[in-house]
Amino acid sequence: MSITLAIVGRPNVGKSTLFNRLAGRKLALVDDTPGVTRDRRPGDAKLVDLRFRMIDTAGLEVAGPDTLEGRMRAQSELAMDEADGALFLIDAKAGLTPADELLAEILRKRGKPVVLVANKAESKGAEAGMYDAYRLGLGEPCPISAEHGGGMLDLRDAIVAAFGEERCFPPKNAPAVEAVTDIDVSSADEEDEGPDYDETKPLRVAIVGRPNAGKSTLINRFLGQDRLLTGPEAGITRDSIAVDFEWRGRQIKLFDTAGLRRKARVQEKLEKLSVADALRAIRFAEVVVVVFDSTIPFEKQDLQIADLIVREGRAPVIAFNKWDLIDNRQEKLAELREMTDRLLPQVRGIRAVTVAGQTGEGLDRLMENIALVHRVWNKRISTAKLNRWLDHVTAHHPPPAVSGRRLKLKYMTQVKSRPPGFMISCTRPEAVPESYTRYLVNSLRADFEMPGIPLRVVYRSGDNPYAPKDGKPKRASVMPKKSTRRTVSGKLAPKKRSG
Repeated sequence: MSITLAIVGRPNVGKSTLFNRLAGRKLALVDDTPGVTRDRRPGDAKLVDLRFRMIDTAGLEVAGPDTLEGRMRAQSELAMDEADGALFLIDAKAGLTPADELLAEILRKRGKPVVLVANKAESKGAEAGMYDAYRLGLGEPCPISAEHGGGMLDLRDAIVAAFGEERCFPPKNAPAVEAVTDIDVSSADEEDEGPDYDETKPLRVAIVGRPNAGKSTLINRFLGQDRLLTGPEAGITRDSIAVDFEWRGRQIKLFDTAGLRRKARVQEKLEKLSVADALRAIRFAEVVVVVFDSTIPFEKQDLQIADLIVREGRAPVIAFNKWDLIDNRQEKLAELREMTDRLLPQVRGIRAVTVAGQTGEGLDRLMENIALVHRVWNKRISTAKLNRWLDHVTAHHPPPAVSGRRLKLKYMTQVKSRPPGFMISCTRPEAVPESYTRYLVNSLRADFEMPGIPLRVVYRSGDNPYAPKDGKPKRASVMPKKSTRRTVSGKLAPKKRSG
């Protein structure tokens, strides 16, 4: 990208709305409640013919460094330092406030180009707020409406005027840069048809769990910096934030998500939006790490989250966080293994790793298990091997007889990967018991070394070779009979003599 701009302003002036408008997608959560955005979120902006990188930030508030608002302000200031300039948003309808003047002073001290943007300019009485904005000393304000898309051409011209044509529009012979958004859905459900597993492809990993399980702290430890907002308060993360880092030469995209509480407790609109954003991150991830609190593991909500991941077909990995708080580790480890096998039978052999987000213990082992599970999730098995295996398992444990008629499994093939899905041709597919399907799935896991991932098995009846191709029933051919005349009583009528 040519330049990077931080979208800054006080709370509830429309920064996330402008972020979504420039991104062309609803990536950031938007609500009338002030202070919705807490972490800084990067994204790619498209404004007519102008392309640039942007960073959505939390609203600037005056607070102590130990408070949540103070930590949010620190994240916004880090975004200002990282960017080449800023889009400074003010509320033209409400006019200037002391927070606007303080933020203008902070931006002037940094000495970077600033584009003053007067949002909500379509509102009645917004002209007075625009004229008042000249007092900030940052030049002429650019009136826009982020909600309705008004003034975007003027904003494009203001950005070009502030940074210059050379920086905004690189030479045409420069190598093209592929746009990177928060969640890349282009290859979320494509099958890996190659014979070998490609270890160079980027890997998408979502970190999920209950509130205050240590998800953001874990990602910060991976990155080696305080990239995400953390603290003792539960439910700090609201947006699903994507961050990139490199592990052993491989590109990894991590998605931090909001804590998932029980559905009955999710009442507020903002929390519903956060949960929906977290579920969206799960659907478009490849591997999902479920973070358990080692001090209180296997709560009902933990099991429901794991079951959701399996139903979505993602590759799950369990991370028992806060392992540094456990005293008797050997007994606790044996207890966790027993509970994992007993409470998660639908993903028998799921990989579980003990980690400590505060100290960094076990992070390498966690990444190794993530890469291993992803390899199994992409696994393909040849049809010849599957049919030899099917003959063996059916001979060892034949299908049951239903209504006095024994089922017959004829043929098996793998129809997809990510996760592996198999089709079995058989007689009466609707009559196959669920218990026999579990037997086949568990045998597949054991014989082909596919533990801890969801497997799909579907049944299909064989086509009748005598059935008509167009779906219409064939009519039986009947030879025409000689016509005979009968009377009303049914007796044969005498033949008429000729002549």
